[in-house]
Amino acid sequence: MGREMGRTLATAMTIPKTITLLAITCMAVITACSKAEQPYSLLDDDTVLRPGDLLFRRGTAMTSHAVAMADKNGAFSHVGIVADSSGVMVVVHAVPDEPDFEGDPDRVKMEEVHDFFSTERATYGEICRPSDSVTAVKASQAAMAIYRQRPLFDHQYNSEDTTQMYCTELVMEAYKRAGCTLTGPPTHSYTFLGIHCMVWLPSDLYKSPYIRCIKVLKPKKQ
Repeated sequence: MGREMGRTLATAMTIPKTITLLAITCMAVITACSKAEQPYSLLDDDTVLRPGDLLFRRGTAMTSHAVAMADKNGAFSHVGIVADSSGVMVVVHAVPDEPDFEGDPDRVKMEEVHDFFSTERATYGEICRPSDSVTAVKASQAAMAIYRQRPLFDHQYNSEDTTQMYCTELVMEAYKRAGCTLTGPPTHSYTFLGIHCMVWLPSDLYKSPYIRCIKVLKPKKQ
């Protein structure tokens, strides 16, 4: 009788301990998963950017995958240009499906570089620098001027109309206003609602002889 009661008490005391250990284990797993899933920037804080630098990224959105499929010779789906905003390096780019607030239309926007390279939006990236720093500064100023005009994103991808712009068109136009043609006329065909257009893809700009890669951005090893 005494032995059986002792066993019962021991079992009863073991159950709470087991439950506690299970709870601690579950919390540890949940915490580890949460940490692994937290977005971060591919860009480290030590990287020094200059006005006119081109930021290329491979995106995560459906539109990014569509561009990547169309741009078979390229590693990127999007590009933006670095500009100086009161002493802070920011990126100006034309992008769809990234609203800053409810009702925000697809447009040319300015944002922090770390947001541009957040793992929520980018799986890979590169920073390219123009060989002519004077032209690069002028191009960055042109990009800021375009941003202030608040043009919408060009969903028709019309390279001949700059009242609305898509990403590569924006960068091409900024450098054109600075007196530099990064690459030749658009050579990739695109059909939208029966309208045929010729467009620039990120690889066209990436292969420009006027820029060179200065940094590759990859995800952290888990």
